[in-house]
Amino acid sequence: MLLAVVSSACVSASAMFVKLADVTAGTAASLRCLLALVALVPLALVERRRLGPRSGRGPLLDVAAGALLGVDFVFWAQSIHDVGSAIATVLLNLQIAVFPLLALALTRTRPGGRYWLALPFLLVGVALASGAIGDPEPGTSPVTGIVYGATAGVAYAGYLFLTRLGGGGPHTVHPVCVSTLSAAVTSGVLGALWTGIQPLPGWGPLGWLALMALFGQVLSLILLGPALSRLAPATSAALLLLQPVLALVLGVAFLGERPTVTQFAGCALVVLAVWHTGRRDH
Repeated sequence: MLLAVVSSACVSASAMFVKLADVTAGTAASLRCLLALVALVPLALVERRRLGPRSGRGPLLDVAAGALLGVDFVFWAQSIHDVGSAIATVLLNLQIAVFPLLALALTRTRPGGRYWLALPFLLVGVALASGAIGDPEPGTSPVTGIVYGATAGVAYAGYLFLTRLGGGGPHTVHPVCVSTLSAAVTSGVLGALWTGIQPLPGWGPLGWLALMALFGQVLSLILLGPALSRLAPATSAALLLLQPVLALVLGVAFLGERPTVTQFAGCALVVLAVWHTGRRDH
């Protein structure tokens, strides 16, 4: 649980770094992966010499998970441009609804009754938070924001699910390195076709993207893999609730974002729905 909490705290600052970098979604997604690989590759080589190669279906799951992660990165970065860093991170929490469903369909791990009770409230909260229902923050695009954010959330749920399936072994850095390389390819292709990529955006944007890569990718994913393999799917999703809460605080405090009253209400509804889901069924 502690690993999942620290990982969520690291991820929560990522949206702020994307907005401060002020580059296209494809640029943010692909460069964060390439910058992360600078730190991950040496660590993965050291781990490989110590533990040997990763065996079984693990490498294939890492590649598949990374492909979904690349899709998540591009769509999430675009949703940040459309609805702001705080609300985009709230929208990403649609993975909380999707992740237990994937576990149910593919591993027959049944979510508790609280999950089904909280699901409608979670979806309404996401719609309110994005501004699709109620009053959006001026200057935002709630319709496209919720579409891109929802797509990112579904892709992220798939990444979490495959990471959980491939976790549990002694390797912690190698799976993240392989999935990041796969994400770099996916985000590079998707970003080039959709938003375009700026290979040299300048030292300022590169600095913000480097911070995002270090905290939101290298550290967070290294911690997240072992955590997911030890936690139930609904518990894992609930602990990741810290991401939207902290991102909302950072967006308001440091970026001057001002969500409307209905958007704050939606964020609160998401928080309560996920909290209710994470409680034990009796």
